[in-house]
Amino acid sequence: MIVTRPKYQSCSCIVTQILSTLHPKPNFFRSRSPRDYKPQQQQQRDFISSSISYPTTTTNSNPLCSRWTKTRTFVVVDMESPSLPPEEHIAGNWFSVPELRLRDHYFTVPLDYNNNNTSTNNTKISVFAREVVAIGKEEQMMLPYLLYLQGGPGFESPRPTEASGWIKKACEEYRVILLDQRGTGLSTPLTVSSLSQFSSAEKLVDYLKHFRADNIVNDAEFIRVRLVPEAGPWTILGQSYGGFCAVTYLSFAPQGLKQALLTGGIPSVKDGCTADTVYKVCFEQILLQNEKYYQRYPQDIEIVHEVVNYLEKSEGGVPLPSGGILTPRGLQTIGLAGLGSSTGFERLHYMFERVWDPILVPGAKKSISYYFLKAFENWLSYDTNPLYALLHESIYCQGASSRWSAHRIRDGHENRFDAIKAAKEGRPVLFTGEMIFPWMFDEIHALRPFRDAAHLLAEKKDWPKLYDIPSLNRNTVPVAAAVYYEDMYVNFKLATETASEIAGIRLWITNEYMHSGLRDGGAHVLDHLFGMLNGKKPLF
Repeated sequence: MIVTRPKYQSCSCIVTQILSTLHPKPNFFRSRSPRDYKPQQQQQRDFISSSISYPTTTTNSNPLCSRWTKTRTFVVVDMESPSLPPEEHIAGNWFSVPELRLRDHYFTVPLDYNNNNTSTNNTKISVFAREVVAIGKEEQMMLPYLLYLQGGPGFESPRPTEASGWIKKACEEYRVILLDQRGTGLSTPLTVSSLSQFSSAEKLVDYLKHFRADNIVNDAEFIRVRLVPEAGPWTILGQSYGGFCAVTYLSFAPQGLKQALLTGGIPSVKDGCTADTVYKVCFEQILLQNEKYYQRYPQDIEIVHEVVNYLEKSEGGVPLPSGGILTPRGLQTIGLAGLGSSTGFERLHYMFERVWDPILVPGAKKSISYYFLKAFENWLSYDTNPLYALLHESIYCQGASSRWSAHRIRDGHENRFDAIKAAKEGRPVLFTGEMIFPWMFDEIHALRPFRDAAHLLAEKKDWPKLYDIPSLNRNTVPVAAAVYYEDMYVNFKLATETASEIAGIRLWITNEYMHSGLRDGGAHVLDHLFGMLNGKKPLF
């Protein structure tokens, strides 16, 4: 059942009583006229401001009702209904998990905010956001908003099952908005099956080009002016790639921000494609992480040698449960998940503990266990989040192509990262990090249909700008960032270089956490960053 406000809403006693029953505190989602909005600053870019269409308000002389309100942007909907009405904003009813109250929001937004591409002209997509508050605070209208920008690219926001970690801490003082960035989660999700609807690689690329940080910021602004009372600014928290999006936000829409918090997410902002620069320094940290792993688990050197030799002797690799193949170079990619997080070393070691099946029947052949093969696939999320692989290198591109940057940079280290050669010579086999290689679109079953599109994306040159250094130099938004000294994903040196371009930013440099600091110690990390902005941790 869908309950909507009538096109013209009377304020008579009867209607008011009915609406107050259906929509407690309706003024929170009241229709606002353009004059109610705060003036847009000059820094607002045309591609953002042009996307905003305001609700309208008219007045009638009826003595029973001094105002008649035409509402277009808010309906209450039964979330079990699979259809999405054409309204710009649909909000669900409140529901609960322990100590939290949650409400779902859907927004209908343009695929292309520039609207100058005939192939995507007037195409709309849905963007999903989940509102989260501490229990009992649903009706506190003055509770400030905090938008969370998830890491990725291509991953949805967390799904809270209880009040814990950084979400519990943030909900002490904020109304948290968990945004599924376009193409992820419930935001017109780009899955292996949905992406297969495109009839050609060219059409797929023409669609995918709209799913980077610039349009994620457009979506955030679209949501902010429709959700935040009086279209006021909000606080943003960007983790990893979410921090990249936050810097894009600071570049092009700072008028929408009250303050910004970044955790392991300060990008390189130079023009062109910075992927080569990123991967050159990241390989240095990957070498260090491999060294630390084998120092902790020296027994794994021989185990990995055995696995590599077994894979090399298997014609074409060992079949994976999903239909792909595991090869020596594919095995090395497990470093993406195993080398850069707080418990990654332990999980990687425990996987290799169970790499071999036991010999139950005399004379049976040695084989890699199904447990290991399944764990390998489960740890990497290419089948459920293909956008991560397809757009990964493009997040570094502004007016230039990546040309499979990680693959080219690895070739320069081939003597070190040749797994077969290392196993034969008795050297530790090195795992790779957060990198996407062209051959992955042959060896990973879920990615095979998108091989041609991946090559086109790697050669694409006309990527729009993601950052504006002059705007960052003039920044007036309070910014605090956690920079992890041994971060394998977002390099410390490059992060501090960019920080020097963001006026007023305060850095918390620490090796207490890895890249997963917000997940591992979220309350402490958030408390520290807020303390840097609210005066509890003054400048020295």
